[in-house]
Amino acid sequence: MTFYQMIQYDPAAIRAMIAKTDAPEEKRRWRLAMFVRSLLIVVFAIAFIGLMTALFGSANSSMAVSIFCILLASRFVGFGYRIKDSLFAMFVAFALLFGAPILASLRPSPLLTFVIHFCALLLIIALTCENPSLGNGGLYSFAYIFLCGNPVYGQDLIGRLEMTVVGYVLCAIVLWRNHRNANPDRTLGMVFHEFTLYNYKCQWQLRLTLGVSLLLTIFSLFVVPRYMWAGFACGSLLSDAQIEDRIHEKKRDRILGVIAGSLLFYVVYKILPPQLYPLLGPVGGLCLGLCSEYRHKTMLNCFGALSLAAGLYGLKDAVILRIGLTIAGVLFAMLFYWLYDRFIMVHFLPEAQKRTMNRAQNQ
Repeated sequence: MTFYQMIQYDPAAIRAMIAKTDAPEEKRRWRLAMFVRSLLIVVFAIAFIGLMTALFGSANSSMAVSIFCILLASRFVGFGYRIKDSLFAMFVAFALLFGAPILASLRPSPLLTFVIHFCALLLIIALTCENPSLGNGGLYSFAYIFLCGNPVYGQDLIGRLEMTVVGYVLCAIVLWRNHRNANPDRTLGMVFHEFTLYNYKCQWQLRLTLGVSLLLTIFSLFVVPRYMWAGFACGSLLSDAQIEDRIHEKKRDRILGVIAGSLLFYVVYKILPPQLYPLLGPVGGLCLGLCSEYRHKTMLNCFGALSLAAGLYGLKDAVILRIGLTIAGVLFAMLFYWLYDRFIMVHFLPEAQKRTMNRAQNQ
């Protein structure tokens, strides 16, 4: 196996390869591959996001981050149907990622705000998440929540539109290049034709969409800075393809990871001289690329989030917001999951069928 092939593996797979081999030299190669992979991603992220914000405005950094994440994922994960339809679906998803958060930010009324979120997010999830286990649910719900938390207007809105068009072209090229021969006989029409309340995949899509839409609507009624952090926590739990088996474990890991990461950031921020603060995000990103466990990823994600928030709200308030909103998002997701599972899903999917279909989705 070439070194280039080795750096295509994710950290979990690399760690599995390290554990499997007994040769010290091979272990060192895999460890080096994991470090180089993480370093290249961080360098590419800095260059890509920096260039996009330089061209289209720093206010649109959230769109740049979203495009970057979709660009990376498009190398490995397709939409599950023929490429012609996939390119159209990606265009619709990008259009909704651009327009729906702006419309919802106008807050026409709580009901209309919810309808905007629900319709836009449901269509995005239905278009991109043919196979929940591949992770597009978490990716696109993250992008939607992130953009809802960072709306723009006026000249910045024009810049966001231009960035969205450029981002779509780049992601479409990557999607076409890597998945043009996949699923040639499956069409987007088949996907929508198969949409039914008696299918686990569709119930998963509805549960994710409804939960995130409700949270975004409720938090938009209050003046809560960075409420998207609660959305990230909620979306992360509800988008898990194995939610029935892992929700309690993931709840614990999310809360513990955020508390540990926020407190660690607080200590490091206090110790470091101010001129080194800009390094916290990239260093956190580099370490993130070496992690395979959800709790550790959650912990290191705090560095990038708090690096910006500490400058806006102060270190103490930023840490309190991060921890408090994450706990609120997790508790909301747990309550919503319990209510949906017992009062909605149970009427469409018997427990045995739900479990069986959930396992089948992840095999």
